[in-house]
Amino acid sequence: MLYSGSKSKIAKHILPIMLSDKSDSQWYVEPFCGGGNMIDKVPGKRIGNDANKNLIGFWRAIQRGWVPPDNLTREEYYDIKARQEEVDDCLVAFAAAPCSFGAKWWGGYAFNKAGKNYAAAAKRNIVKQAPSVSDVVFTCVDYRKMYVPENSVVYCDPPYKGTAGYQSSFDTDSFWDWCRATSDSGHSVFVSEIDAPDDFEVVWEKEVGVRMDKNRVSSRVERLYTLKGRSQHG
Repeated sequence: MLYSGSKSKIAKHILPIMLSDKSDSQWYVEPFCGGGNMIDKVPGKRIGNDANKNLIGFWRAIQRGWVPPDNLTREEYYDIKARQEEVDDCLVAFAAAPCSFGAKWWGGYAFNKAGKNYAAAAKRNIVKQAPSVSDVVFTCVDYRKMYVPENSVVYCDPPYKGTAGYQSSFDTDSFWDWCRATSDSGHSVFVSEIDAPDDFEVVWEKEVGVRMDKNRVSSRVERLYTLKGRSQHG
């Protein structure tokens, strides 16, 4: 699913690094699964967590066979936004992300002069993606409270420090402390970020394009980090 901050463009680069020593018995865990554009490419046992209840409600509905609509008008978009507590989670998430400009959560109704049907395009992508997440265990808790099976491969794509997009304030320092503790517990922890504390090392980096608005494309360096000396615990 289209989702702000998606790592779909770099998945082919970083997944081989993270999964290089993963055994069939190990779980792959994402505390911030977002649009599912990484976890849908991972074989084996998987847990996808997100604190956004609408998003997890969406994924659970997809697993039950829910199919998104072919069309979503501007009026319907803003009606759903105004009545979020009364609307099914799956439809809220569908409108809020892939039907919004830049797939930013409630970033404004997506449209262009060519008359592109963003809802239909999103539906096609989601229907294609659905089989790849059919057996993912989706949970909705704060990442610090989620269950991580023993000796898991944990991939974190948290809200980047200094950027918008998280539903509430995100404590970056606490997050890195959690990564240290999770790694010390025997898990292989990887983090996508632009920068990290000194005790984390870069295991991959690449400059990628980032769309700022409909007229501007900028770039930034994406990096994958792990705690120094703790790349794998296979």
